[in-house]
Amino acid sequence: MEAVKNFWLVKDYGWALQAFLVIFMSLVIAYIESRLYKKLLPRAERSVHIWDHSLLKALHLPLKVGIWVFGVLLASHLAARYAVQDSLLSEILNPIRKFSAGILIIWFLVRFIKEIEASLTGMHSGKVSLDETTTRAISQILRFSVFIIGGLILVQSFGIPIAGVLAFGGVGGIAIGFAAKDLLANFFGGLMIFLDRPFKIGDWIRSPDKEVEGTVEKIGWRLTRIRTFDKRPLFVPNSLFSTISVENPSRMMNRRIKETIGLRYQDSPKVAVILQDIEKMLKNHPEIDQRKITFVALVHFGESALEFLVYTFTKTTDWVSFQMIQQDVFLKILEIIHKHNASCAFPTRTLHIPEGMPPGRN
Repeated sequence: MEAVKNFWLVKDYGWALQAFLVIFMSLVIAYIESRLYKKLLPRAERSVHIWDHSLLKALHLPLKVGIWVFGVLLASHLAARYAVQDSLLSEILNPIRKFSAGILIIWFLVRFIKEIEASLTGMHSGKVSLDETTTRAISQILRFSVFIIGGLILVQSFGIPIAGVLAFGGVGGIAIGFAAKDLLANFFGGLMIFLDRPFKIGDWIRSPDKEVEGTVEKIGWRLTRIRTFDKRPLFVPNSLFSTISVENPSRMMNRRIKETIGLRYQDSPKVAVILQDIEKMLKNHPEIDQRKITFVALVHFGESALEFLVYTFTKTTDWVSFQMIQQDVFLKILEIIHKHNASCAFPTRTLHIPEGMPPGRN
């Protein structure tokens, strides 16, 4: 009698045991997956191929969540089949299973694209560095494509025809275009930045039309973030770049030294030799680019000075290094002027008093 009772208990509550075993197996498989991930990740990070650790990192969380999701769904199926007909149960759980699988695949692909982007950003292949701006643009387009295609597949998994969704999207797109024209303008402005590449992340840019100057930190689809030189973030809508002029000093080949210096008129006999020595100094200066034009010439008879122009280019484009080189050039010019017992002019005025002029009254 006791055996019969135990048999009926197992028969009535066997689903609970099966569900428990499924959850327990999910726990074991998730534990094994975590251990394998921790063991394989260091090896993958030492690999010369970026795909190894990117694939492993991208797969870890979706796979771990997927083990639990499908374990819970299977346990729910075992528990509910005793209370619900199989046909009705399939109608309930099958769409949930497909939806979960679709979400996990989209999550994995987005993470994989993000990991590849992180690996490629700043990576050097030989002597050519990969452009961070282009890498981010391509990754954003790929992520957007994954969301669109994955969304359409998920919609179809619920029995909604894709043709109807696309038709609705075509009609709704017209209304959205009128309502969000500024958003679309910024989107296409960002697209033009990615295609034309007037600047990239890390470039110093400025505009003579607007008060925009600083280092580009991020180029999004709607905004570009610029860090000004006083370290404040400046957010510029991308559509603005299609209407203003943008200078990119980061792409300059040289920096120019252009300075007008005045000598006293009383030093006019020494001007020619002073200019020759200054030009000779510039020709022999190690930081001056001799491939560019360099000249020193008398250019103007000023009111109180003989003005000559120093015109040359430095090899460096770094602002701080340029200031040090320019300072060195100016100090050497002063040395040359003083070596010839001459002086730089400053505004003076001479008063001539005719002889025999009667003294003034007290």
